[in-house]
Amino acid sequence: MRERTRLVNFIRRRIRDPDDAEDILQDVFHEFVQAYRLPAPIEQASAWLFRAARNRIIDRFRKKKEQPLADLSEAEDDASGEYRLDLALPAHDAGPEALYARAVLLKALQDALDELPPNQREVFIAHELEGRSFKDMVAESGVALNTLLARKRYAVLHLRARLQAIYDELDI
Repeated sequence: MRERTRLVNFIRRRIRDPDDAEDILQDVFHEFVQAYRLPAPIEQASAWLFRAARNRIIDRFRKKKEQPLADLSEAEDDASGEYRLDLALPAHDAGPEALYARAVLLKALQDALDELPPNQREVFIAHELEGRSFKDMVAESGVALNTLLARKRYAVLHLRARLQAIYDELDI
């Protein structure tokens, strides 16, 4: 089928494990064959295939109940009790598309934060996620205000660049 390559790429961009991606592809084609036998014809096969793939991906996330930042947020909560990134993301109960978007964004954000140098990551988390003021951070760390501002700026630039493609793809 000519849509196979596009469909495989669509699935693999969202599912890292190649075996899981192949399973989803096989499930989608199996479902397509079953639906094709129904009396009502499938008018837009390509759109149907991509919707079915998206639904299978969402189902996969539900089964695994992935919450990529769970460990990170629990660790930060122990320290301050204020780390509530989950409140800035689509709600758990806002439907399957929001659930999928939430899982993708959490994973991408976790990966992007992990790529930051520790000093940039600490400033970003302290200011943006814990709500701490720069004045407090200067007093606690002894690091100059301009240095903290620069670290946060570099962190924001990195995160923005890293997450922009995902926001565009999810149409958020």
